Order: sequence, then C-alpha cells, then structure tokens
Amino acid sequence: MKNNIKQNENLLFAAWGVSLIATIGSLYFSEILSFIPCELCWYQRIFMYPIVIILGIAVVKKDTKQALYSAVFSGIGLIIAFYHYLVQKVPAMTKLDSCGLIPCASQYINWFGFITIPFLALVGFTIIFVISVVILKTNQGR
Repeated sequence: MKNNIKQNENLLFAAWGVSLIATIGSLYFSEILSFIPCELCWYQRIFMYPIVIILGIAVVKKDTKQALYSAVFSGIGLIIAFYHYLVQKVPAMTKLDSCGLIPCASQYINWFGFITIPFLALVGFTIIFVISVVILKTNQGR
C-alpha cells in the first residue's frame, strides 16, 4: 500500500515534469526562436499550461486525486494535437487548413521527416494522459 502511494507520487512528479518541459519548449519556440503560434497551437497551449499549475500544486500537496484534472486537460489536448498533426502531414487534411493568419499546416520544424511541434505536443499530452490514468486506476483501490 505504501509502495503504491510513493509510486503514484513519483508518477505525479513525472507528469508534472513532462508538462513543465512542454510549456518551456513552447515558450522557447515562440519567444526565443520567434515562431508565431497558429490557432491550433494556441488551443494546445490553453490545455497544457494549466496542467503545470495543477500538477505542481498536486506534487507539493501529494494529492494524487488531481490526476483526474490532468487526465481531462491532457485528453482534450491530445485530441487537438493529433488533429493538428494530421493537418500538417496528411495531404487531404492540409487542404482543409483554414486557420488564421498563420497556416496550421506550416511546419517550423520537421526533424527526421515526422517530428513537428504538434507531434511533440502529442507525445507530451499522451505521456501525461497515460500517467494520469495509471494514477487514477491505482487510486480506485483506496
């Protein structure tokens, strides 16, 4: 029982770390490299930035019940990031791109032919979502 509690606290810290890295990364791309975020990037930020605060407080208070909120925020962000990645990489979806001034299909980075900013967001949201669900599942027994 004590091991599960400590494991969940460590998982909570890991999820917070992922959200912090994602937030710092997005700010680096926009503020240091001067990449202007498109509309879908802004929506992803709307769902990532609060996770840093929610999980930061949860880590300090050792409150694993906050994993519910991080699961919801990361789940929605995951869907947006996946859609954004499809807009960038699937030609039929690229034609549907009707974002704002900055086209959502534009790719500021394209490492190894598949790693773009929405892909990085998708990975971050997925990790946070999976960790949050694991914490929620192990908390059910308590």
